Amino acid sequence: MKKIILYLLGVMFLSCSCLGCLPLVLGGAAGALGAVVVTKDTIQGETDRSYDSLWSAAIRVSRIRGTIKNQDNLKGTLELEVESGRIWISLIRLTYATTRLKISARKFHLPDLGLAQEIFVKIMDEAR
Repeated sequence: MKKIILYLLGVMFLSCSCLGCLPLVLGGAAGALGAVVVTKDTIQGETDRSYDSLWSAAIRVSRIRGTIKNQDNLKGTLELEVESGRIWISLIRLTYATTRLKISARKFHLPDLGLAQEIFVKIMDEAR
């Protein structure tokens, strides 16, 4: 019985480590939000929070974290510099009630998924 359990745990571990996309579940005030790592430097997720509240939250978090270089409310894009890196934030209105938040981060021209995830969580927490 112990061998079967160890075998199943090993298979589950190997199958999870071989996945190309790492699914993350991030909690929020309005409920759970599914976020998915798209590339080595990008994380995105869909939420039921309004476009305007996400845009305001992205602006607030961006001003706290760094210097905004480009912003376009109509296109839903923000570009900012933080320390020695860059962050690109994109908001896409999928439906009237659903908005996609996509964040890419690079530091010293290398992917920085940790920074992208940190900004993602802060924007989601800040949006009301």
